[in-house]
Amino acid sequence: MALTLEEANRMVQAAIAKAEAINVKLSVAVCDAGGSLVAFNRMQGAIPVSATVAQGKAAASAGFGRPSGALAADSPVIQSVIATVGGRMLAAQGAVPVYKNDELVGAIGASGATAEQDEECALAGRAGL
Repeated sequence: MALTLEEANRMVQAAIAKAEAINVKLSVAVCDAGGSLVAFNRMQGAIPVSATVAQGKAAASAGFGRPSGALAADSPVIQSVIATVGGRMLAAQGAVPVYKNDELVGAIGASGATAEQDEECALAGRAGL
């Protein structure tokens, strides 16, 4: 079961709506279970680096099937996996995995605010599915 573009876009919009409600500017990325980008949006005023960070958080969450903040950034195993995939994963709070019918189909990540606000918006995005 795959994540559709329509579903991914709906999650991005729900995350952005939450960001607007709490008055923060974010980048939001949704990737598939393999960590490939499906949908993305950077809000007007979001810092440029947040685009790369949101994608890295989402890729890490999808790759490990856990919230990106739950990954021990100092774990040698986690760091080895990140190095093996060319550093495109980021073990930092702000992304959550997405499941459909108990199957991991991807993840949604956010960046641009505090780590807690990023995750709050990612959770709101996932709830939009």
